[in-house]
Amino acid sequence: MAWYALTIFVSSFLLFQVQPVIAKIILPWFGGSAAVWNTCMLFFQAALLGGYTYAHVLYDKTAAKMQFRVHAGLLAISLAVLPIMPGARWKPNGDENPALLILGLLAVTIGLPYFLLSTTGPLLQAWYSRANNGAVPYRLFALSNFASLLALISYPLYVEPSLDIDKQAIYWSCGYAVFVVLCGIVAWRVRNDLRVEPAAEEDESPIAPPSFQRRMLWIGLAACPSELLLSVTTHLTQDVAAIPFLWIVPLILYLLSFILTFETDKIYWRWLWLPLLAAALGGMLWLDLENAPDLTMRWKIAACAAAMFVCAMVCHGELASLKPHPRYLTNFYVALSVGGALGGLFVGLLAPMVFNAYHEYPFGWWLTMALVIAALTSRYPEAFQKTKGFAALTILLVALGVYGGAWTNVQKKFLKGYRVTERNFYGTLRIEDEGDLHDKTLVRQLLHGTINHGQQYLHPERRREATTYYCRESGVGTAILSRNENVPLKVGVVGLGTGTLASYARIGDDYHIFEINPLVLQLARREFSFLNESRAPIKVHMGDARLTLERMQPMNFDVLAVDAFSGDSVPVHLLTREAMQLYAKHMSKGGIIAVHISNRYLDLEGVVRSGADAIGQVALEVSDERGESDEACYGSTWILVMSGETKAAKASALAAGTEIPVPEKFRPWTDSFSNLIGVLRAK
Repeated sequence: MAWYALTIFVSSFLLFQVQPVIAKIILPWFGGSAAVWNTCMLFFQAALLGGYTYAHVLYDKTAAKMQFRVHAGLLAISLAVLPIMPGARWKPNGDENPALLILGLLAVTIGLPYFLLSTTGPLLQAWYSRANNGAVPYRLFALSNFASLLALISYPLYVEPSLDIDKQAIYWSCGYAVFVVLCGIVAWRVRNDLRVEPAAEEDESPIAPPSFQRRMLWIGLAACPSELLLSVTTHLTQDVAAIPFLWIVPLILYLLSFILTFETDKIYWRWLWLPLLAAALGGMLWLDLENAPDLTMRWKIAACAAAMFVCAMVCHGELASLKPHPRYLTNFYVALSVGGALGGLFVGLLAPMVFNAYHEYPFGWWLTMALVIAALTSRYPEAFQKTKGFAALTILLVALGVYGGAWTNVQKKFLKGYRVTERNFYGTLRIEDEGDLHDKTLVRQLLHGTINHGQQYLHPERRREATTYYCRESGVGTAILSRNENVPLKVGVVGLGTGTLASYARIGDDYHIFEINPLVLQLARREFSFLNESRAPIKVHMGDARLTLERMQPMNFDVLAVDAFSGDSVPVHLLTREAMQLYAKHMSKGGIIAVHISNRYLDLEGVVRSGADAIGQVALEVSDERGESDEACYGSTWILVMSGETKAAKASALAAGTEIPVPEKFRPWTDSFSNLIGVLRAK
């Protein structure tokens, strides 16, 4: 038992540890979008399906002697792909389908190791059961989920703050080599035991295989928590709060529900969890109704997380209660992986192409209710055939229809208030108009989740005004207005938004904007006029800004504004030492790099100051908390990076800036190292 437990523990730990490692490596290449993580999750779930299917075929359809040879051979071959570092050839050019490119990259880089890790749980549990006369191995499944949970928690707390990404990949690769040895030892030890069928299978009355209906129920009950995991994560991190590491909460609760329900049957009591489920489903609908209470952000996060946990507990509890005889264990795990992959496929790939908003979020709650009804009718068929049972079933089906109709109405009301709602790989963008045109306060806003990415006055007299984070008193406004009035200015902007900074352009200026999301460009051209009415030519470069700048000759920017928000903070890869060195390469003598760091959760002053030190320049912080009397301007914090000579030459224009002190005991961020926990605000 010890060898099985150790090997399964190591495999599950590595399985979940590699997910944040590889995601962190490739995240900068695709703009730091949350959709990158969802696409990675889709790959992981698909690979898990492949691994479980392989385990089933190998165990159920292959001769015992051949099982050892095939598996040991694949384990040996997989060592050839180590270490797991994707090559530069996978970096996007800007015109590819990012989801397909990410899937291909992951398949080539970690596909075989991840595939073999995913086979370990079901395959070794099946081997253990056969080698021990049909012993029930489901506690090993709970152990594997505990190891996954430990890997998930340890990464942001210990691994990321301590190790460069290169070392993370190398250490993980070493751990994988240890796993290969452990798995090989287990396979060698049981190779003879696999030839003997357990006594239970030699009984005169063989155990009937699970029915098609039962298999479909397994798949559905596994798909629903998977769908909720991703849709609730997206909802929390974009529509509630873009808090770093908030994505980890739903995943922890998802794994915890697996551990609790498969470790013991003494925790999932229907008399307790089914009423909790009804309260959770009703509560989620209540929170999204028009007259829902105005809860604080903390309570909204807690409510969504708790509701998702209850749904996962019920679905996984019903799954655990429907576990088959160990003879059909691999069939069971294949069904679980099919369900998980379907949930990920729906949220990660299909929903962005089919829906114009996050409709998968309410659909997940409705689907939970539908599947639980199906599970109950399948478990108690005779009870529901009686008069009272049939009446209860009718009531449940009517309630299901009413619940779906209520969510449909909520979604219609949600979309009704917006002029435009469109969606692609990078998320959902909404445009709304607020104010009154007659008193010149009507503005058009671009929203991504809870973040305003720019707005424009619609009154003809105010259409050219800089607004929100880009007003004259802001750091970027200060940088641009510090120019020599008689000299044309060359400006670079990382992150388009609505194109507000184009309002500063004069005849003779030259503006270059870098944007990764094609939908943002479409909306900026179609719904706003900053770009179309600019006094200077505007060149928009599509693709990730860093990758684009790396391919370009020096641009000699007088001002380079780094303003590519991802949620509520600048993507990490735009703040590293290497990023700052790249920006410096494209600056003119006397140029200013303006970095926007306004956000609620991270203290980024030290990060930018250390980047400025790396290129031998000073960093001034310009904080504008006043705004304007008409409230068109938002409080903002920009850091202006420039040479000491430029600071002295423009002392009067930059008087609002204060020099950032050298941070104590701060490790500079590089492309190989960053530590978000180290810069989290205390409150």
